[in-house]
Amino acid sequence: MRAIFGTMVLTAGVAAAADLPRAVIPEGVGVNIHFTRGHTNDLDLIAAAGIRCVRMDLGWSGIERQRGVYDWSAYDELTDNLDRRGLRALYILDYSNGLYEETVATRNPVTGQEHRDVASPQHPESVEAFARWAAAAAARYRGRRVLWEIWNEPNITFWKPKPDVRQYNTLALATCRAIRAADPAATIIGPATSEIPMAFLEEHFASGILAYLDAVSVHPYRNYSKPPESAADEYRPLRALIDRHAPRGRKLPILSGEWGYASHNRGVSLDTQAAFAARQQLANLLHGVPLSIWYDWKNDGTDPAEREHNFGLVYPNLDPKPAYESLRTLTTELAGYRVFERLATGSAEDYAVVFRKRGAPLKLALWTTGQPHAIEIPIRSKSEVSIQAVNRVNRNEVNQSGSAMKVALQIAAVGANPPQTLTLDRRRLGVDLGPEPLYLTLTGITLAEPRRP
Repeated sequence: MRAIFGTMVLTAGVAAAADLPRAVIPEGVGVNIHFTRGHTNDLDLIAAAGIRCVRMDLGWSGIERQRGVYDWSAYDELTDNLDRRGLRALYILDYSNGLYEETVATRNPVTGQEHRDVASPQHPESVEAFARWAAAAAARYRGRRVLWEIWNEPNITFWKPKPDVRQYNTLALATCRAIRAADPAATIIGPATSEIPMAFLEEHFASGILAYLDAVSVHPYRNYSKPPESAADEYRPLRALIDRHAPRGRKLPILSGEWGYASHNRGVSLDTQAAFAARQQLANLLHGVPLSIWYDWKNDGTDPAEREHNFGLVYPNLDPKPAYESLRTLTTELAGYRVFERLATGSAEDYAVVFRKRGAPLKLALWTTGQPHAIEIPIRSKSEVSIQAVNRVNRNEVNQSGSAMKVALQIAAVGANPPQTLTLDRRRLGVDLGPEPLYLTLTGITLAEPRRP
């Protein structure tokens, strides 16, 4: 690992034996969907954005409607459609089945309203049936590089009638053992918690589950006043907790299995959502998180006041939102690149992240979590240089040669953000930072030793 400006660029820790996405863009760029059959236009747009991982519920009750009889047809179609487009499935093994568990009363913790739901698997027969079904799924899709996630947010109301970490531990252990028996090479992740609840996770890890998992998935949702970069403060103690409970010699990565910011009336603006969609990916990679699933693919409705209707990268009619263009720009500009380091700029709010790819020009992604302002980066330039500056709506390129190296480039504004200026001489690269990432491709230019804070 290499520490730059107090940030660790983590390259160790990703389990080599597990078939997890590499920390190479765009392998770990993912999105959550809510469909199985059809929707080929959706999938075409997902692939065109450079997204490579698709997360979807694999609902038990919809597959096993008669005891011991499984109907995989919807997921056969989806898996085939994903494969055709080079998309990888992350299937959530989730929710209960009225064939094996009874209906119980549950209460919404926000509204206080009482509902009737099927209890989560918590008796020997239902736990065994769930594990048997999960093993059958792993066997059916063996060799298809599916990521298997055990349940969705068991620490909140998705576990019925109320969260119970011990019940979830019993189910998760039984499911892991059954999947491993059906496909020893399966990639299993969990527990897909809502946020990063350390007490729940500690009791879960103490069960011995980390001997079976290939990665720990969490959903780092947070108050909308906190940008994606703030998750680093929670990843550090989580990584320490994983290391404390993992079997000797095993290094399990953290995955960001679901997380988004909605653009409803009380949420973030469309421009901020676009900035956060890209910065979530970049900041997670910077902190050793190789997979980031954006929630959600598509707005689930048209009510501008409803949060759940406004998480999407596209509108219900598939028209792209700015966040879609933001992700597509990231995956296009950084395809095949890895995070190398974060340069010191003198401010913890500023991000000047270096990306490298063997045999390819140097790339930088630059943004700030603070107010727009200019920074300077020490460089060394050759007699002939080329700079490409790209944001989600503009592409600029300048080529310069000669001994009197002076470059000034105006970059048009993106959305409501101010325009940016880029300057270059023999020893300094100056650039205006804003909330949305600016991607620079530098040819004939190398970085000088960065200033230390």
